[in-house]
Amino acid sequence: MNLFQRFKYTIEADLHQLFDKKEQKNPIAMLNQYIREAEKQTEQTGKLLERQGQLKEKLEQEFKQNAELLAKREAQLTLATTSGEQDLIDFASDEVAAYTARNNTLQASIEASTREYFELERKFETMKHKIKDMKVRQLQLMGKENVTRAHHQMDGMIAKNNKTNFEDLESYIDKLAYQIDKDHEVTSFESRLAQLEKNVAEDAPLLIENK
Repeated sequence: MNLFQRFKYTIEADLHQLFDKKEQKNPIAMLNQYIREAEKQTEQTGKLLERQGQLKEKLEQEFKQNAELLAKREAQLTLATTSGEQDLIDFASDEVAAYTARNNTLQASIEASTREYFELERKFETMKHKIKDMKVRQLQLMGKENVTRAHHQMDGMIAKNNKTNFEDLESYIDKLAYQIDKDHEVTSFESRLAQLEKNVAEDAPLLIENK
């Protein structure tokens, strides 16, 4: 089992579980929670991917160092063989065998690590794409919810059994306009009467003099 498979659940399984429960809970709230969890899980996967890359680099460094030592021991074995000294030949032979075995082990480990790294990297990119897709879905659901709320409020405003519907508002505005006109009319009459009284008062001395 590789590192990616050790996760408690996968994106696909959780997404199916999410929509199976949508009738019991608010789907948008559940989606928001799921996105947060998926982002956290993706972040953890990214750290594992980074760690896998670091381990792969260390294996490659070990392989390089071991290959250098192997080449050195092989040269020493050739020299010991030329000298004919058996104890040196035996020691160099054992060293060459040990470094060769380690070299083969490291090479196999690097190949396996490389395959696992690329698998993790591919799945990591898939996870990021799924999160992006879920965020698009989140925006779509939020848009639908917003439109539904807007329609509900507007329908309530327009409905005749609503206390604040447009017909009531129009009726109120008509009454207000009528009252303003009446007040203006009364004010106009009062102004004209006052002016008439003023004119009469001004004309009264002239009438007395003419008599």
